[in-house]
Amino acid sequence: MNVSLLAPDRVELNDREEFRDAVLAGLSHSPRAIPAKFLYDARGSELFDAICELPEYYLTRTETGILKDCAPELARLAGPGCALVEFGSGSSVKTRLLLDAMPDLVAYVPIDISRHHLDATAARLRRDYPRLRVEPVCADYMALEALPIDLKGADVNGAPRLGFFPGSTIGNLEPQDATSFLRRARTLLGDRGAMVLGVDLRKDPKRLNDAYNDSAGVTAAFTLNLLRRMNRELGATFDTARFAHDAFYDPVEGRIEIYFRSLAAQSVTVSGRTFTFAEGERVHTEYSYKYDDAGIAALARSAGFTIDRTWTDPDRLFAVVYLEAAAP
Repeated sequence: MNVSLLAPDRVELNDREEFRDAVLAGLSHSPRAIPAKFLYDARGSELFDAICELPEYYLTRTETGILKDCAPELARLAGPGCALVEFGSGSSVKTRLLLDAMPDLVAYVPIDISRHHLDATAARLRRDYPRLRVEPVCADYMALEALPIDLKGADVNGAPRLGFFPGSTIGNLEPQDATSFLRRARTLLGDRGAMVLGVDLRKDPKRLNDAYNDSAGVTAAFTLNLLRRMNRELGATFDTARFAHDAFYDPVEGRIEIYFRSLAAQSVTVSGRTFTFAEGERVHTEYSYKYDDAGIAALARSAGFTIDRTWTDPDRLFAVVYLEAAAP
């Protein structure tokens, strides 16, 4: 079943209140910003899945190719009888490569903030892997202190936990937040735990800029869907035709920066409050940090992990890293 700590209607109410509070706070600050996690409502999750299929978006196909090659070795490193815990599972497409290579998993625990997406994914996996125990958790993995599910049944008692955090999602976190997340994951996974981490590597800025400004406009639709979500859930009055997606690579910070930008001087109402935007004013929605080898090693070390193995594609666009919990 889909496990949460509150009744579904109460969880939905709390989620909407959190969304409202974060938006109002973010639009009241200078510079303005709204946390990236709110991009992923049901429609946002669908659009992100579409982004992953775009020709400019090399990340997904490159990581998938690496995982196809290294999955058998990942299974050997993890060993038999472990529980696979995925942080921000989405559609769990890449997860299937691990599920196929690890038929003796005792459980798969997908964690995602989008209830609709999570339910649909869990249903598909239960159909396609009828012997696999699937225990979805609808939660913000950045705030999850413990898994609110029972992993102590006879079939999973004492099972080591293998974390899975693909898609370079670690790059969406500020460096201090990335360290905090991995430390929290280290605690959730336990002293016998390990983590499979997908990391986008530093590369030619043109390739990075193209990846986040696709010619079909899907990434722009993904960004502007946040405005539509505010209109729908918060009674906002955003005219999406008067805002634009804005993404570029900052070589000094080593990150892609993503915003929605006002195309004219205008006022917008959100939850009964009015906000004025100057022409050209931007609201930050997302970062995507890119790492080099030294940066990955420092991040792992600061969070209580050691690097056991690293796989990359021939062009070194992307890396899949196997982290083991360091001795406490």
